[in-house]
Amino acid sequence: MPLVNTREMFQKAYVGGYAIGAFNVNNMEIIQGITEAAKLENAPVILQVSKGARKYAKHVYLMKMIEAALEDTDLPIAVHLDHGPDFETAKSCIDGGFTSVMIDGSHLTFEENIAQTIKVVEYAHSRKQYVTVEAELGRLAGVEDDVKVSSEDSSYTHPDEVEEFVNRTGCDSLAIAIGTSHGAFKFKGEAKLRFDILEEVGRRLPGYPIVLHGASSVVPEYVEMINRFGGNMPGAQGVPEAMLRKAASLAVCKINIDSDLRLAFTAEIRKHLAEHPDHFDPRQYLTDARDGIRDMVRHKIVNVLGCSGKA
Repeated sequence: MPLVNTREMFQKAYVGGYAIGAFNVNNMEIIQGITEAAKLENAPVILQVSKGARKYAKHVYLMKMIEAALEDTDLPIAVHLDHGPDFETAKSCIDGGFTSVMIDGSHLTFEENIAQTIKVVEYAHSRKQYVTVEAELGRLAGVEDDVKVSSEDSSYTHPDEVEEFVNRTGCDSLAIAIGTSHGAFKFKGEAKLRFDILEEVGRRLPGYPIVLHGASSVVPEYVEMINRFGGNMPGAQGVPEAMLRKAASLAVCKINIDSDLRLAFTAEIRKHLAEHPDHFDPRQYLTDARDGIRDMVRHKIVNVLGCSGKA
């Protein structure tokens, strides 16, 4: 099966009341773990690549590994640019075979965000193989690669802006800010998501796919494992999975997950090396890390996203 864009995925997800997992990838083991889980659950999947991941692993290496995953699984897989900072980065990814891109103009004024998004949409939609475009309204707090937003600078999405933005830009999906946050240290106290905003956006944009960023749950057992084996992550907490499942049953068709993967990967490596201090073969500890990714993604597909069996 060739790579797909997200258009048909999201149409099915909206009608079915579930979401597609968009998992960030950085290396071979992460790609293998994600796609093995998707294959086990017969689930569609989005592999996300950030600007930092492209710099770290190189575009060509990531694409060749994703091609191998396609051959190995025969699943519907979309390759998506996460938080594209400018037109040039989005264009490079489109030209390099990505089937979906995000242009993040959330730090710009409303009109500047629209202008930048239109430029990317026009280029992406003009391709022989249609490339879907995600845009963003509202700003999430937290840190992810080059995206750094303080709590003071974060802002909720204004529902009264979404219709104009989508109609003028022609973007295929919209990331909104309802209280999620990037990174592992998300909240002081209990997480509170603004479902009233989500429901109002869904009312104003019926049938339109909404995206949630910063939606890792910071699974406690992995935080505890990291701390037990020499780490220092007191107070790390994320979005309760029940809240994410509720969002997936509404207008949210794509849920981004990155921090949970990093935690699982790191925790399994720390555990392996603590229990086997004589091991120095990367295949030994990276096997455990890959299995941790697989188990984490499989859990998300079944218990959070609801997309098992939807490939």
